[in-house]
Amino acid sequence: MTPERIFQTLLAFQSAGALKGAIELELFTAIGDGATTVPAIAAACAASERGVRILCDYLVIGGFLTKSGDAYGLTEESAAFLNKKSPMYLGSVAIFLGHPFHREAASDVAKTVRTGTSILDANKFFDIEHEAWIRFAEGMAPMMVPAAHYMAAVAGSPRRVLDIAAGHGIFGIVTAQKHPEAVIDALDWAGVLAVARENAAKFGVSERWNAIEGSAFEITPPGPYDAIYVTNFFHHFDRATCVGLMKKWRALLAPGGVMLTLEFVPNPDRVTPPTSAAFPMTMLLNTAAGDAYTFAEYEAMLQEAGFSANECHQVPNAPQQLIVSK
Repeated sequence: MTPERIFQTLLAFQSAGALKGAIELELFTAIGDGATTVPAIAAACAASERGVRILCDYLVIGGFLTKSGDAYGLTEESAAFLNKKSPMYLGSVAIFLGHPFHREAASDVAKTVRTGTSILDANKFFDIEHEAWIRFAEGMAPMMVPAAHYMAAVAGSPRRVLDIAAGHGIFGIVTAQKHPEAVIDALDWAGVLAVARENAAKFGVSERWNAIEGSAFEITPPGPYDAIYVTNFFHHFDRATCVGLMKKWRALLAPGGVMLTLEFVPNPDRVTPPTSAAFPMTMLLNTAAGDAYTFAEYEAMLQEAGFSANECHQVPNAPQQLIVSK
């Protein structure tokens, strides 16, 4: 027994900073291009040799790089997700996950636990002008691609889709790509939708992708819809708020329509699977009353809202779960 894990956890902010810094330096891309020694990496990244040596060794210890003699290499994970030339590149997620408001929210966990709510100003956090949500739209799309493809398959062949809190828009965009007759209405704040609009143009679906600017609480688009996507949204709110939104959106569905809820859904033991089970801490730190609800909790809410048939599925190649409600 040693205190090593305690020491490492209290310094975990350094690990996050090191990975974010390596992504910003495009260090993984430089190594993937053949710059494997400290002088070569430093030249490719326009950085100091001292800094590169220490950072690379730190990343080897963390499992993000390999080292043989004086040469560094990419791990399979880093080659796939952190080299900008990989089609599976996910480095952009650092734009949002490394945003300062996350560190601010975690700056006084003891106070948060005592009060049971975030130390952040909830009104500011959900302000239409909050810059962090634009960073979310800019950075998080690549991580959501597997879920977007899975949702497009599960949705069947929808003609009209409402994408709630669309963010980067990737969920509706992939559906439009896979279903040529599908028309997507994307609902979110104007600044966020500006990013999604660019993505819709990039993926060639602009003619069947419509922006609805405003709050999901205030706007009720004219239905009916064959499918409604609610992605990474319910976890921000308490039970009563979630049920109210579920009722509102159920009323917009066509007969036989489906609501697809993408979420972090922990098992009943609330400690597995690891990513979904850890997510309640993110909600404790960042929201007034949000949580990661178990499927039993979701099913009770959905049934109260009028959804009698609900199933929970693990999204392939992703840490999240998808709830299908008919």
